[in-house]
Amino acid sequence: MSIEEMEETEAQKGRGRSRRQKEEEPFSWKKEIISWIQIIAAAVVIALVLNNFIIANSRVPTGSMENTIMSKSRVIGSRLSYINSDPERGDVVIFKFPDNRDIYYVKRVIGLPGETVDIVDGKVYINDSDTPLDEPYLPEPMEGSYGPYTVPEGCYFMMGDNRNNSLDARFWKNQFVPKKDIMAKVLFCYYPRIGKVE
Repeated sequence: MSIEEMEETEAQKGRGRSRRQKEEEPFSWKKEIISWIQIIAAAVVIALVLNNFIIANSRVPTGSMENTIMSKSRVIGSRLSYINSDPERGDVVIFKFPDNRDIYYVKRVIGLPGETVDIVDGKVYINDSDTPLDEPYLPEPMEGSYGPYTVPEGCYFMMGDNRNNSLDARFWKNQFVPKKDIMAKVLFCYYPRIGKVE
């Protein structure tokens, strides 16, 4: 064996030893803790982004939306739904309560900007129409007459589905919800049962 071949063999052995030394590095608590901190920080950032920019989570404490959403249910809404579009009549939304903007409410959009909402003998009429709204989501016929309410531009008129047991826009001091206060369109209920909200 020549001197060059012997030197090459020794170099290969040396590389093999350094690889084994790297593989057999002793356990380091410091590296392990840093690794866990990185994972937790990434999870927190993802959760904050999801909760503040993509989804909204809300609890419905009363029966005002029964039977669409039952009392004490939890719902998830999409914050992206109204970035490039406007709420439509019939959408169930999460919004800041106009009489106390620190509280979130969940109701159904009934009146759109510029419309007049009139409730006569439990039926909802829009802009003096002869035909009442078709509302198959109501659990029972609504009682009473309310209004008329003229919805300002850029605002919406909200009502609960369980009309006879709902403290909705008919009874608020500030009866209309500005679009900027509509946080999300409700997509589904996840507790106590899972189901799509329509």
